[in-house]
Amino acid sequence: MRAQNLPLVSVLIPAFNHGRFVQRCLDSVLEDLYPAKEIIIIDDGSTDDTHERIVEWIARHGDKLRVEYARHANKGIASTMNELAARAHGEFLRLGASDDYLLPGGLEAQVRYLLMHPFKKAVVGDSIVVDGNGLILHGSGMHDLHGANKKLYRSDEGIRRAVISQWAIGGPVAMVRKSALDTVDRWTEGLRIDDWDFFLRLAACDGLGFIDVSVCAYRLHDNNFSRTTHRDTRVINLRESRHVAMRRTHLFEEPYRTLLKAQVHVIGAKIAFLQRRLTPLAFHIVMYLLLIAFSKLRFPMPHSLVKEA
Repeated sequence: MRAQNLPLVSVLIPAFNHGRFVQRCLDSVLEDLYPAKEIIIIDDGSTDDTHERIVEWIARHGDKLRVEYARHANKGIASTMNELAARAHGEFLRLGASDDYLLPGGLEAQVRYLLMHPFKKAVVGDSIVVDGNGLILHGSGMHDLHGANKKLYRSDEGIRRAVISQWAIGGPVAMVRKSALDTVDRWTEGLRIDDWDFFLRLAACDGLGFIDVSVCAYRLHDNNFSRTTHRDTRVINLRESRHVAMRRTHLFEEPYRTLLKAQVHVIGAKIAFLQRRLTPLAFHIVMYLLLIAFSKLRFPMPHSLVKEA
């Protein structure tokens, strides 16, 4: 492959307290054989040795590809992703994470998909799942870790249903057209659960595609945000997810609008369960079952049915 004939891919890496892992992440970008690429990396206020590790890596390898590095006080993942995208020069943006790493061939596979599907705004792939030492735990993040049915992702209808009801995008597996950020907005700053919001907006306009290729290694370790077992933190995250679902229902046509309303009650039931509130739990379960039944009939439900218990 000749780099001058290929679209530039900007690999965006938000880094936070991943000094142990960040050099493996950067190595994986360098090792991928796709030649037209650059790295944009921002240290989002790390308190460990992440900054030193990045500077050390750039000193060793910065002559091999373009690397842009910035460091700022902690702003959160959504703000950092928006800044990364603004700094990128590429036609395509490969979303990364400083504790995970790319798998060889993934960039080429995703670029090829987007070139063959010019109306798609983004494409996601699968991942393998590794532990803190890089040992493989699961061969498929979507199927083995999240229990997803990957067959759903073969059609636009299935993708809409999957993103709404069976969120199974594990790790940084997306490549996005930079131009898409002009039509679906960027990452919503202030959100902790920013990725579901972003992909809901893509799925609503049939802008999301899928390739059944493992494009990254998703690392499970003690500090993974999404794996928290602290009850109060889980409740906060779930409340934010419920807010996202309620905010995005208007983007979808039926029956997907009703499916997203049903998901509001799934999340509400989880919150009630964690808080040991039996009456709201029963209410959300009943409402979920009613909404699912109506979605199968493709019958729109009154907006009042998604009000919080």
